[in-house]
Amino acid sequence: MAPGANLVGIAGGDRLLDGVHLRRHGRDEQPRELPDEGLVAVLLQKRGCVEGGHARIMTDACLRELAARISTAGRVTVMTGAGISAASGVPTFRGPGGLWRSFQPSELATPQAFARDTLLVWEWYSWRREMVVACRPNAAHDVLARWSRRDGVRLITQNVDDLHTRAGARHVVRLHGSLWELRCFTGCPAGSRPWRDERVPLPRLPPLCPHCGGHARPAVVWFGEALAHGDLEQALAATRCDVFLSVGTSAVVHPAAGLMHEARAHGAWTVEINPEATEASPDVHLTVRGLAEEVLPAIELAMR
Repeated sequence: MAPGANLVGIAGGDRLLDGVHLRRHGRDEQPRELPDEGLVAVLLQKRGCVEGGHARIMTDACLRELAARISTAGRVTVMTGAGISAASGVPTFRGPGGLWRSFQPSELATPQAFARDTLLVWEWYSWRREMVVACRPNAAHDVLARWSRRDGVRLITQNVDDLHTRAGARHVVRLHGSLWELRCFTGCPAGSRPWRDERVPLPRLPPLCPHCGGHARPAVVWFGEALAHGDLEQALAATRCDVFLSVGTSAVVHPAAGLMHEARAHGAWTVEINPEATEASPDVHLTVRGLAEEVLPAIELAMR
């Protein structure tokens, strides 16, 4: 593959590519189906070399290259967002479907909202916990859990559902915390360190800090709050890798959205796996348009 090539992939095989007719090297050619029921078909588009709106096509060859890069890389980092948990039934909370009692998440997930109406915010989080506890890790979580057991693989997530951990993933950097942990809202010394509470429903709303009796809050990062220093340091260290994959993230929430650019600046080969284009799409080496629960198993299959 030529250096500097920019790749655009489409997941879903013939379901998304049926009827698409592309030109390659001056002759017409239909997309070929991949092994394993054609999970992924990949289009290659080289910047500055595409004419007349046509793209050169690569299917299993491109998938094999991606699989080979991951297999042979000494350091692989995967960052995941809400899209990876959508197939498990976890709401993404973006767009009109993200409303809860007419509230947007940005109206509830703030220290100011919590101080103003603690019970309302906790009712929202209690509802979320009840939804997530019924969800199960999907095929994408399972693949990444297996990869995480390999030396040199680092997993970063923006999700607070802990589905990576429930799938068996190791050493997950949870940038935005966890729905299943609480800490003291007033910041008492003993309660500033999060504690785990997986009871659903919680016996009392709002729950109290066991150390000082004040209100406990979800141990998640709210809008306007800084990431935990240790988590951010681990994430930045993980950008020094050979391959960096962004999976199911909209690439709009910072500082997490900047990790892809940081990895590329360090020389990593960057990959985006997402159903739709994002702000990061023009800047990565490979963009695979598809669902994480379909694309990641296809990559793993090609790695065997």
